[in-house]
Amino acid sequence: MQKQKNPVYQNRALSLWLFTVTGFVVLMVLIGGLTRLTDSGLSITEWQPLSGALPPLSASDWMIAFEKYKAIPEFKLINQDFTLAEFKYIYWWEWGHRQLGRVIGLVFFIPFMFFLVSRQIPKGYLVPLTGLFLLGGLQGFIGWYMVQSGLVDRVDVSQYRLAMHLGMALFILSLSLWLALTLWRGSNLTPQSGPSVAFAGFLVGLVFMQSLMGALVAGMDAGKTYTDWPFMDGDLLPSGLLAMEPVSRNFFENYLTVQFDHRIGAYLLLALVLGHAVLQWRQNSPARLSAVLLAVAVAGQGVLGIVALMLAVPIALGAMHQLGAVAVLILSIYHLHRLRFIT
Repeated sequence: MQKQKNPVYQNRALSLWLFTVTGFVVLMVLIGGLTRLTDSGLSITEWQPLSGALPPLSASDWMIAFEKYKAIPEFKLINQDFTLAEFKYIYWWEWGHRQLGRVIGLVFFIPFMFFLVSRQIPKGYLVPLTGLFLLGGLQGFIGWYMVQSGLVDRVDVSQYRLAMHLGMALFILSLSLWLALTLWRGSNLTPQSGPSVAFAGFLVGLVFMQSLMGALVAGMDAGKTYTDWPFMDGDLLPSGLLAMEPVSRNFFENYLTVQFDHRIGAYLLLALVLGHAVLQWRQNSPARLSAVLLAVAVAGQGVLGIVALMLAVPIALGAMHQLGAVAVLILSIYHLHRLRFIT
């Protein structure tokens, strides 16, 4: 008689796999941020999903790659004095970023096929897991779509496409983490609803939007302007917030407005998570600890952002700030999951 497989053990194995995928995506976001901060993203001017896995292997290969880089505006207008050694530095950052994307694809696909063939995927999970894999492929295309925006008429990538690229990465991370948490906590989860659950979901959305605003700031290098705090351009409410026409352009292309919105979003988020944490604690909620951790993380992220801003975003602090945003998102999702499902 064939021994029956333990469904709890199966779910834990799936969960550990998805936690691993989530961890790799966190690393990918960090490396992507460093690639942006080191201005390395345009060093590879072609998209070769398979053959691009191999870097230049000879001196002639390096010269060919360098000549391709010399043809784009970033080199002609900014880096025209670059040596081959300096080009190699930015090339390795971008190559590493793309290579990590390929690794994540394998980290997902190989275990996924094993679980699928061995029929270990629980009912209701095949569609979201397949969707997660397809989103990963789409993310690779979005990354190239972003790079393309800086190869012809610009010296950097479009802030719109950068925000799209980061947003997709955070969405993939969020879905992977949510599935991992659900599988880990078991099948005896009872869905809950109510004001606290809805507000926790709203906080997740607000964290996500704040991250996208941060991507706009990064895409425009707006964090290196208006580095005074708590004032901005010498005033609490700076002039010129709506200087562009039409008015809607200011929220995406005006350095002053984009950074101002990111600041206001941070203040609003901090006030809301602090109030939510106090309420959860007073109600003796089972998610009170995660609420407090979320509030502490948002406060720490705010302090880190202020310090990075006042120092004109040095690479190390900029990377830490991006990693902090991911940590806040993870905690907000975990907190929502704790409120949504009671074991």
